[in-house]
Amino acid sequence: MTAKTRYVVVGSLLTVGVGLGIGLVAYSTGFSTSALTRQGGPEELQFVPANAALVAYADVHDIMLSDLRQKLHSALPGKLDGQHDFQRETGINIETDIDHVVAAIVPMPGETPGRGPGSGILLARGRFDQVKIEALMREHGAQAEDYKGSRLIIGGTQPGRGDASVAFLEPGLVAVGTTSLVRGAVDLKTGGSSIATNDEMMSLIRDLDSGNAWAAGHFDTLTSQAHFPDGVAQQMPSINLFSASAHIDSGVRGSIRAQTRDDEGANSLRDLVRGFLALAKMQTSARPEFANLLQSLQLGGTGKSVSLSFDLPGSTIDALRSMHGPDRQVTPRQ
Repeated sequence: MTAKTRYVVVGSLLTVGVGLGIGLVAYSTGFSTSALTRQGGPEELQFVPANAALVAYADVHDIMLSDLRQKLHSALPGKLDGQHDFQRETGINIETDIDHVVAAIVPMPGETPGRGPGSGILLARGRFDQVKIEALMREHGAQAEDYKGSRLIIGGTQPGRGDASVAFLEPGLVAVGTTSLVRGAVDLKTGGSSIATNDEMMSLIRDLDSGNAWAAGHFDTLTSQAHFPDGVAQQMPSINLFSASAHIDSGVRGSIRAQTRDDEGANSLRDLVRGFLALAKMQTSARPEFANLLQSLQLGGTGKSVSLSFDLPGSTIDALRSMHGPDRQVTPRQ
């Protein structure tokens, strides 16, 4: 197994585990039990449309302080470009301004959930300087207006990315996304059908184990957004829905669940995972530092459900980094 292959395998687990890669906040996602309401899920779900195809949550503050995030910061400095771009365009510093986020992918008009790229919305809870954010976005050509009692800042259209707007829904809560979805979030302030009324999605969310990261939704949407290695997504047998939760600290531990369209698909998926585990054990037999990770992988599930729990300890991540080569020295960006 080459160093590149090892990173693909572990990277795929992380991508699924934290979902969408809000991750580690700029592109991955999660949740903590303290953020759960009596109905299940964080309160911000009331602003997510009922037809959302994928929902994720990240305890940004906890993840940013984690040892793993610090290791990835030094090992993969280029991956933080999205974080800096986000701050430059919106005036929001992910590391210091945000406590937690909810993100969702929503089908565009005419799309079937999980069958198209969809549009995105992010709801961030934290501390925001509304005047500063509005002024910065105006410098980038945005226009501000009052919409049903909320301040809405409408950005310009960006090639290949569509329009982007920001709304201040309530003190300490902002919505960032396409203008139509942000307006929709404002509309939901007074009630209406949100993802919290979608029984199928909420059943996934309620079943998630405790952690500081989760994602749930239609698998087709995940594969279209997460950019799996060539050929990987095509080998997944008829997966319909998925959910994943993880706790990120010095390492990552959590579980991934998949729901297939029928029992046959679930059996095929279990066989595929067993084959992957057997191959991994063969290729890493001479590397004892991987033993704990492979022993922690537990395959389960019944009927149409398949589950896989995992524990990626900090020692294994350190081993991967040492195989890849010494950390690059990076000058902190201001």
